[in-house]
Amino acid sequence: MAKARALDKRRKSIKNIRKITRTMELIATARFKQAMDRAGAATAYTERITALVSDLAESGLELSHPLLQGRETTKNATVLVLSANRGLCGGYNGNVLRAGNERFGELQRSGANVRLEVSGKRGISYFKFRSIPMSESYTHFEDKPRFEEVELLANRYLEAYAAGELDRLDVVYTRFLNVSRQIATVETLLPLASLALSTPEGAKSAKKEPDARGKPSNRRSATYEFLPSAQAILEEVVPASFRLKLFKCFLDAAVSEQIARMVAMKSATENADDIIHHLAMSYNRARQSQITGELLEVMGGVEALKN
Repeated sequence: MAKARALDKRRKSIKNIRKITRTMELIATARFKQAMDRAGAATAYTERITALVSDLAESGLELSHPLLQGRETTKNATVLVLSANRGLCGGYNGNVLRAGNERFGELQRSGANVRLEVSGKRGISYFKFRSIPMSESYTHFEDKPRFEEVELLANRYLEAYAAGELDRLDVVYTRFLNVSRQIATVETLLPLASLALSTPEGAKSAKKEPDARGKPSNRRSATYEFLPSAQAILEEVVPASFRLKLFKCFLDAAVSEQIARMVAMKSATENADDIIHHLAMSYNRARQSQITGELLEVMGGVEALKN
């Protein structure tokens, strides 16, 4: 009887765990839909303003901006790692933290003075365990990061870069591509030269114009009329594109975290169902064996009384 009771107790325990994982799956699904809507709403605007900066940089006009000018040597660099405050989300935290640790080590080996900034309790615990000092840590960015909060962070980076206190900013986050694919990404946001000259995702499907030989050309054609001047517009657009790109990193990290948690909790719920099924079969067999044994004992006692 002890074995059957132990199996029944374990089955009830797994059922309680299944209730928790199923609830967390439903919560993650609801949060994922909200986070994806916010990320989708920001994607088009971010890609368009990035394309605008790229067009201005390629327009042939004599334009200059400190954020578009790269540094000859990287003396001071900052690595910002975006992790989660909670676990139970599969390999989400592990992938981004390994990528951040690797980039931090690469910059250190290059001789640069590297500052490490981490967002998320999981990332903070990770680097503390490895005795890697952090310059700043943040825990207030949840699954709904606000632009006002990210803007404060972005302005500090812009001021440090303009003052020459920062030569390079790398952001390590999980990039959201679609529901089935998210990848840990290391992206250099400062200087903005590489960002401005790169082709935005939204422009990949842009119509290609034929060149002089009549073949499709990869160059995007854009004609702008500047008022009051191209330089004045650049002064406004370039910092705005950086703030939006940094905000997009936080949005991508938030939606990727919810997808990872949703998938992990769904897998845990399905595993709990399998375990409950196997435990029920084992319990039934154990109970049947015990009942059979008890019946044999009763029949043996009856036969003994007859004799």
